[in-house]
Amino acid sequence: MLTSIGRLTLLALLASLPLTGCGSVAKLLRPDAGNMTAEPAAVTTMSPPARTDGAAGPDTGPVPAAEEATSAPGNSPAALAEQLTEARLEPEDYDPWEGFNQRTFAFNRGFDRYVLKPGAKVYDVVMPEPWQAMISRAFENLRWPVRFVNNVLQQKWGGAGREFARFLINTTAGVAGFWDPARDYWHIEPSPADFGQTLGKWGAKPGPYLILPLLPPMTVRDGVGLGVDGATSPMSYFVAPFFWDGFGLKAGDTVNDRAMNIDLYQGFEESVVDMYSAVRNAYLRKREQRLKE
Repeated sequence: MLTSIGRLTLLALLASLPLTGCGSVAKLLRPDAGNMTAEPAAVTTMSPPARTDGAAGPDTGPVPAAEEATSAPGNSPAALAEQLTEARLEPEDYDPWEGFNQRTFAFNRGFDRYVLKPGAKVYDVVMPEPWQAMISRAFENLRWPVRFVNNVLQQKWGGAGREFARFLINTTAGVAGFWDPARDYWHIEPSPADFGQTLGKWGAKPGPYLILPLLPPMTVRDGVGLGVDGATSPMSYFVAPFFWDGFGLKAGDTVNDRAMNIDLYQGFEESVVDMYSAVRNAYLRKREQRLKE
């Protein structure tokens, strides 16, 4: 029974809080220029060329402008159809549970503000920044089976090969992943992949947007993927059976990540007015981009 509780708890803390991902998704926030339409081009007229034989030509008035030089008026059916087409480029976020999500998002922000952020500030003082980077790399190295398996499921053979090579090199030459010689010396880049992305590649729809306590933003599809990835992670078998060890390991990973990005998160919070909508939009756009990779 203790093993089950430990696994569920580790899964509940498998990912950092919604704000933990805000720093990275904040880079995706850009002013929406896609819905702007250009003003109709000015209609130009041309006069007939002057006669060179001295004879005055008939006064026929200005010649109508060429059709290709004009654009439809802003209120014409053609212009309205163009605007609707542009609007479809940015799909509407599917958030039927927004009331519940808003309340949970507020709870998670409160937890971050009063528990996680103060702890991260203390941790940042006592733990040197180079050590924080080493710890972060070691946790990433532990999660390599998740990326490897999902690269295989998506038939990304090159990505699977890179993940396997990175694990071998970083575990040995990188001393259990505390360093990343695979990237620094062999220039082998990681290939991020998760089961939510795999389901999307297989044709599964994302489903409604969802926020749960102490978990990152997700869709229903990504929530299923999060559970499968938790079962794939070696920590579920070698760490989670020991409840306090598993809890402490994940808490350490979360606090370490938060400490490394205190200024980045602070800048994101200060730069947006509607935090909930900004996080939702950034997350969904990021997942859409990941499916195209």
